[in-house]
Amino acid sequence: MIYLALGQAIRRGLVLYRDIHDNKPPLLYFIAAISGNLFWLRAILAGWMMITTIIFWKLTRALFPKNILFQKISTIAFLVLTTLPLLEGQIANAELFMIGPTILAFTILITKKNTVSNLLFTGFLFSISALFKIPAAFDILAIFCFWIITARPKFTSYLKIIQKMALISTGFLIPIAISLVWYYYRGGFREYFTAAFLQNVGYLSSFRPDNVTDPFFVRNAPLIGRGVIVLLGVAILFIFRKSLSKPYILASSWILFGLFAITLSERPYPHYLIQIVPPLAIFIGLLATSKNKEQSLSLIPLSLVLLPVLYYNFWYYPTGKYYLRFLEFASGKIDKQEYFNRFEGNTNRNYLISEMIKSITKKTDKVFVWGNSSVIYALSGRLPPIKYVADYHIKDFSSQEEVLASLQMDMPKIIILLPESEHFEGLVRLLHNSYRLIKVDDGTAVWSKITNNANN
Repeated sequence: MIYLALGQAIRRGLVLYRDIHDNKPPLLYFIAAISGNLFWLRAILAGWMMITTIIFWKLTRALFPKNILFQKISTIAFLVLTTLPLLEGQIANAELFMIGPTILAFTILITKKNTVSNLLFTGFLFSISALFKIPAAFDILAIFCFWIITARPKFTSYLKIIQKMALISTGFLIPIAISLVWYYYRGGFREYFTAAFLQNVGYLSSFRPDNVTDPFFVRNAPLIGRGVIVLLGVAILFIFRKSLSKPYILASSWILFGLFAITLSERPYPHYLIQIVPPLAIFIGLLATSKNKEQSLSLIPLSLVLLPVLYYNFWYYPTGKYYLRFLEFASGKIDKQEYFNRFEGNTNRNYLISEMIKSITKKTDKVFVWGNSSVIYALSGRLPPIKYVADYHIKDFSSQEEVLASLQMDMPKIIILLPESEHFEGLVRLLHNSYRLIKVDDGTAVWSKITNNANN
């Protein structure tokens, strides 16, 4: 929902990062701005994934043009893994949008001549993926290693690879450079560069904040260790390159760098795994249809995927319960309130609060929610007087003192305190001095600004 909240801000003319904040690249927020609401965002995602699935099918045809069964099984595996709640396939996350341009880039590189225009264009596509989410850039290294492994051991061959990578890198930098120039003229260059790029450095191993005082190599030992594993995997592919097919080498290189990318932050979010679904689906197809040793060898990368899933204890979202809940609602066995309650405890509350906000405010009115608030901003179509729509952004990038100063300068019409929110002494004083309590429900307190104008 944070995507929709920021998308609404963009639709109203606010400059992303300068006026409204998140620490990811901008493309997903612009898609959310185009969509306007959750329905159209999901509709855009559905259309995007239809096209992405067709592109992946074309990639499987290019890899094994005579193996129709492989093409079908790999494409079905891709379709299932990118759709089911198991990997949050029903949610419009950046990973689902970014794999499309990446797959198209891979398809062009293995089916078309590596002309200057094609190499620049594939770099452009990789950049589009990275502007959805930075870890997508690691897929470029998979292509580089694939070329190195499969090239003839000659100086001229390696020189050509360097030239091709230079062109891809140039194409990669063009959209990023355009975005930097655009934000410069919009007055948000510093905020954009800091949020979308520099803050992603701190994103590395961000689930281990307790070791920030350790020496560099101690603090980054897990990251370095994963890098060594990737290099070891590439070395093994290089050693046995003569006995492996090019599709197997490509998929192996792809999955190695994909695994490195999805474990950068060591966060256990299932949608991170979407990035490795394309090579994973290729190996599922090989396992099911190959009639040579690569059928057995496919078990190696498939097993490798399980290691980070188990080690980092990736979260699991049940699939059957998701669809059963919908069928019960669609058939009238449960009502809308019960349907919402079965998602998580605050869903009904968030919808009720949002409806109340819409009924007592105008679209241009500011509201402030202290607590887990991005859902309420998105559902109500209202924005806060500060640049942060998520409570964890306030904790990470601001402070209660800064928030209070902003609220005093631009007092919102409505302030809502959620029961799970942290104590905010300054906000409590502001409420008692300048607001009146108009509603309390299950621990949620709704305050309205005191004004002398009865019409406001």
